[in-house]
Amino acid sequence: MTDISQRKADHLDLATSGDVGFKRTTTLFECVRLVHDALPELDFAEIDTSIELFGKRLRAPILIAAMTGGHERAERINRELASIAEERGYAFGLGSQRAMHKDPKKGRSYQVRREAPGVLLFGNVGVVQAAKMTTAEVEGLAGAVGADALCVHLNPAMELVQAEGDRDFRSGLDTLGRLASELSIPVIAKETGCGISSDVAERLRKAGIEHVDVSGAGGTSWVAVETQRAPGERRGLGETFWEWGIPTAASVALVSGQGFSSIFATGGISSGLDIAKAIALGASAGGIARAVLQALEGGGRAAAVAHLERIETEIRMAMLLVGARDLAGLGRARRIVTGELAEWIRQVR
Repeated sequence: MTDISQRKADHLDLATSGDVGFKRTTTLFECVRLVHDALPELDFAEIDTSIELFGKRLRAPILIAAMTGGHERAERINRELASIAEERGYAFGLGSQRAMHKDPKKGRSYQVRREAPGVLLFGNVGVVQAAKMTTAEVEGLAGAVGADALCVHLNPAMELVQAEGDRDFRSGLDTLGRLASELSIPVIAKETGCGISSDVAERLRKAGIEHVDVSGAGGTSWVAVETQRAPGERRGLGETFWEWGIPTAASVALVSGQGFSSIFATGGISSGLDIAKAIALGASAGGIARAVLQALEGGGRAAAVAHLERIETEIRMAMLLVGARDLAGLGRARRIVTGELAEWIRQVR
């Protein structure tokens, strides 16, 4: 069985430079057209991109989304990106803390509070692992990194392709409900590249979950990541299910209106315009992972900052061009939904 630390190293290598993107599936943000306002009556300098989430004020609706942990390289990456999030007023998500739970010595790779004392920080644990843990153990994992909220990730497709992955996904909803009612911090139900449907959203709300990260299809396919690592027969399974999932824009549209306090749109977000479209569909903020990692690894901190500055400028530009002074206005912006996305909404909602 592969050592968990080696698996995390494999994930980093593949996420940075591997062939792990969806081949045909897109996020479907191309099916969203925001209606142009030729007379916005706004000063670009007055555009307010700030948002309050979990009691903290973000300068922009941007989450540097969960990527890594449990490896020496992860320590450097997490600290660098968390410090950027702190400096720029974004949220930051840690990768799965499973390695830290199995070996507390791996906890160093998740410790970012020294570099980012005020950042909105999300911890991360798998629902299958959490089901086997007491609430106190989960609380301890979150507390050990100083998390403001805890992502509980759902990843059945990824696990089924992974040779050493989980196979028993029972008690997931009960576990989420237990943690939502017993943890001292909020719980975010988070997918890992396959999206959340309206049916699952309804079940989550009934269980007491108030926050979701849709992590939809169209960006990095974690089925593809595990396919690249898989031996023999499992590689074939991964090839068959490479395109599996609900596109990110469709997932946002399907879960909006279900009464969640916050919705994070992650999965293939490639521009500030994508984030603006996600907010117009009902999201609270957009999450970016692979593109920021690639910028950091390819050009260092300056390249990562430049990439995020462009994303933020694109959000502001989209807001002005639809006449939205703030994010509440962007959420009310007129939009046209076409093509496959319209079919997802019509047939599945």
